[in-house]
Amino acid sequence: MGAITPKEDYTNIPHETFDAVIVGGGGSGMRASYQLAQAGLKVAVLTKVFPTRSHTVAAQGGIGASLGNMQEDNWHYHFYDTVKGSDWLGDQDAIEFMTREAPQVVYELEHLGMPFDRNADGTIYQRPFGGHSANYGEKAVPRACAAADRTGHALLHTLYQSNVKMGTQFFVEWIALDLIRNEAGDVLGVTAIDQETGKIAVFQAKATLFATGGAGRVYRASTNAYINTGDGLGMAARAGIPLQDMEFWQFHPTGVAGAGVLLTEGCRGEGAILRNDAGEPFMERYAPTLKDLAPRDFVSRSMDQEIKEGRGCGPKKDYILLDMTHLGAETIMKRLPSVFEIGKKFANVDITKEPIPVVPTIHYQMGGIPTNIHGQVVVPESRETEALVAHYNKDTDVYSTNAEGRNFTKPVKGFYAIGECSCVSVHGANRLGTNSLLDLVVFGKAAGEHIIDYVTKHHGDEYQPLPTTVLEQTIARIRQLDDSTSGENAQEVADAIRDIVQDHAGVFRTSALLEEGVKQILAIEPRVRNIHLKDKSKVFNTARIEALEVENLYEVAKATLISAAARKECRGAHTVVDFEESPDHAEYPYGRRDDEWMKHTLWFSSDNHLEYKPVRYKPLSVDAIPPKPRTF
Repeated sequence: MGAITPKEDYTNIPHETFDAVIVGGGGSGMRASYQLAQAGLKVAVLTKVFPTRSHTVAAQGGIGASLGNMQEDNWHYHFYDTVKGSDWLGDQDAIEFMTREAPQVVYELEHLGMPFDRNADGTIYQRPFGGHSANYGEKAVPRACAAADRTGHALLHTLYQSNVKMGTQFFVEWIALDLIRNEAGDVLGVTAIDQETGKIAVFQAKATLFATGGAGRVYRASTNAYINTGDGLGMAARAGIPLQDMEFWQFHPTGVAGAGVLLTEGCRGEGAILRNDAGEPFMERYAPTLKDLAPRDFVSRSMDQEIKEGRGCGPKKDYILLDMTHLGAETIMKRLPSVFEIGKKFANVDITKEPIPVVPTIHYQMGGIPTNIHGQVVVPESRETEALVAHYNKDTDVYSTNAEGRNFTKPVKGFYAIGECSCVSVHGANRLGTNSLLDLVVFGKAAGEHIIDYVTKHHGDEYQPLPTTVLEQTIARIRQLDDSTSGENAQEVADAIRDIVQDHAGVFRTSALLEEGVKQILAIEPRVRNIHLKDKSKVFNTARIEALEVENLYEVAKATLISAAARKECRGAHTVVDFEESPDHAEYPYGRRDDEWMKHTLWFSSDNHLEYKPVRYKPLSVDAIPPKPRTF
């Protein structure tokens, strides 16, 4: 691999070429790389950490698919639940595609050797999960295909060994820095830095796929790994790609209080109960049918409400108790062994004998880089000249916009994104548990198939010439750090960003709080540009990496707060207290405004400009699910 130190000229430096470069070695990245390697393409996977340490490993509860092994089920029910769970911001064509493909991709994982738990008859074990139902919301259904409470771990190891078998080339502890685009806007690869040597390099490709995961570390308290700093989002935003629906962040109901470590929804799937200070199983009041298995946004708001009204637990009444004691030690050790370990290590609690303190904790971003079902990154064909008006008429079940003749989904040639960094959108305003792992493998496979077609039919052995400025931005960023003589520590700036987002974009928001958050995050930009790197060494200089990550966190923070402040309604994970149960729209719980806000947000970094695009309301082959109040 040709590599250069920051002050050398690119013109004298060789670089390698690939059919496809994948940035990110988690579940989605490795599902795509496996697809490409099977087809004989030359593939490079750049991964920030060793692939099996990617954040997918933290997924515990299961992968959703309507196999019907435990109870009658079909993809129509899964489709309905996902649309309803999204609070009708999900695109119904993409949701149909994902839920129809779900059984097949799970069976493919099984055939690759993924060690799912088994029923007595040898079929894959499935457990209930929040928001998943049979007969269109009538009762909970076991749909989560589980490998104990280590499903993500099993998935990653299965995909990694499959890639090793196929000869996939991994570049471990390489971090992508900037996207390479030519004057036509086509994507030609990435620049990257090797953590081991501190040198940078060019990875040129016919197709570039981002599978960089989420950006949960933009919040102070998060279930996310420390590597989840929004690298793909930052690179895309700096390259002129808009970010979609970044106001929607999922708070998982059961993060360990004071630690932020995730306790899988599988706990409640196995029968765990949330209790307030009186020991009351309070979810029965909020969701009479699904109770503790209501969707995550619904449960998190209910928990927060209990705490706000003085029914929290502990000396400060600032958490809720998750009770699993009635399940019995045998069930817990068989189905939830990791949860038992987490309880001991992070809360000093034996969950077989006493409840564990939990609070809603940031977990997942529903927004990201806009894509279609093939994983292609899509953007508006031209900048908006007339504001998008989107209107749903509940009396006629007609969704209409003024967007006729406008193209919001022009593919960016050579650029793909999948997994949490992307926004298809199958999750809309709120993701259902188990749909994340499903998203990874369905669209990892779909993107792989499309890249094979794109590379073989449209490129052959040819590569587009790189622009002469290919390394300008990357070298400028690194030189700024190397030449710095004063300024702030990167972690101080990162912590300030996290504090602003945490304090202004929580479970419950207000217009005033969001507007103040926008002011504060914009005011912090000079600090982002004035980071001082004391240690100028090259070898495994983590301080340098952290400084580069701050720029990505900042892009994510701006997108989140600006998008959230502009959305004047409550929908899914975006609950603005001002608009709850608005007198003008009392028929919708939580102040959802389908007559005005049933549309996707697009945020552009260059001028913090917002545009909107329609929700894709029509599925591929079935009738649309019309919006209605969400009750559980």
